[in-house]
Amino acid sequence: MAYELKTINFMGIRKYTSGFSIILTIIAVFSIGFHGFNFGLDFTGGTQLELLLDKPADIPKIRKVLEEEHLKSPVAVVFGESNDIMVRTQDELKIKGRDLIAAELAKLGNGVEIKNIGNAPREVDGYAETIVVANATEAQLTNSNIFNAERFGKVMYNTEKDNSVSVIVANPLNTVYSNYLKTKIEIATDSKIKILSSETVGSQVGEELMNNGGLGIICAFALVFLYVAIQFQWKFSVGAIVSLIHVTLVTLGCFSFFQWDFDLTVLAAIIALIGYSINDTIVIFDRIRENFRKMRKTDPIDIVNISMTQTLGRSIMTHVTVFLVMTVLYFFGGEILVGFSKAMMIGVVFGTYSSIYIAANATVALGIGKEDLMPRAKEGDGTEADMAP
Repeated sequence: MAYELKTINFMGIRKYTSGFSIILTIIAVFSIGFHGFNFGLDFTGGTQLELLLDKPADIPKIRKVLEEEHLKSPVAVVFGESNDIMVRTQDELKIKGRDLIAAELAKLGNGVEIKNIGNAPREVDGYAETIVVANATEAQLTNSNIFNAERFGKVMYNTEKDNSVSVIVANPLNTVYSNYLKTKIEIATDSKIKILSSETVGSQVGEELMNNGGLGIICAFALVFLYVAIQFQWKFSVGAIVSLIHVTLVTLGCFSFFQWDFDLTVLAAIIALIGYSINDTIVIFDRIRENFRKMRKTDPIDIVNISMTQTLGRSIMTHVTVFLVMTVLYFFGGEILVGFSKAMMIGVVFGTYSSIYIAANATVALGIGKEDLMPRAKEGDGTEADMAP
């Protein structure tokens, strides 16, 4: 005796889920509009340092040093081994280095200040930057020991026509500040530190990444709409796009509302969610189309309920599997992948919900019927074809 699957009345509560979805979307949009995002340095620009300590790192002490230095949005996390640390800040270390030296020069009095910073002259080998200091003499700067060899490496002084002094140095200001910060952390943690890498992302590059990411999401939406319209019918396309927009807005809304870090890994997760969510929606749509052709006298809402009931087992297994993987990634993947896994977990939950109560619901609301899915009869043939369009 064949087992008869009991049909679940998913569409029976569609009015309530529609209201819930609208409220959720409004909250997400308002949060994005008023709170914005807590962008990571991928978008805002900033600096990332990888430090190697000679013993396991004391993260709280390192974070305290970063806070005392008034770095913007400082982050210190274990990166691999317990003594391998990643330090991130939205500050550019060149600017922090300039502020550090400017503060020391100001103590000389007489309005001593940094007038300009530029590249070292081409004819001078082995030097990186030129720091132009106003209201000071070469003797003052030499005696102050601010531009010492330990900090700046080789140093050369030139007095300009306007009596300002050009200090040509081998070590640029970002390197000077990196070493300064390293020394501060060494004192706080009583350890020896080696700087493994230092990467800087300019604000212009961050803005370009943001624009390209937004363009990528829009292109993904457009391609999905065209694919579903060609493969199925335009009413299905509208349902699919509304569903994807809902998932995207809710996920973005969570990051905005809770002010979680939003970096390139999160953007990658958002784009991945578009492809992942549409996959489940396509499976449901395909079963709906198939059942419309088999059950031509059945009410469209009943067909949608039957189709979603038939695909429910597959959807649960797929989503639970992905959710479990993302959970493991969240707890054991390290700080770098927290944003990605968090976005994917939210997207998986609301992607499942949207496939049922947004995509299918919108398609029903647009009045999908068998006439939308059956090929038109050939001229002179009064019967409907059974072949797929």
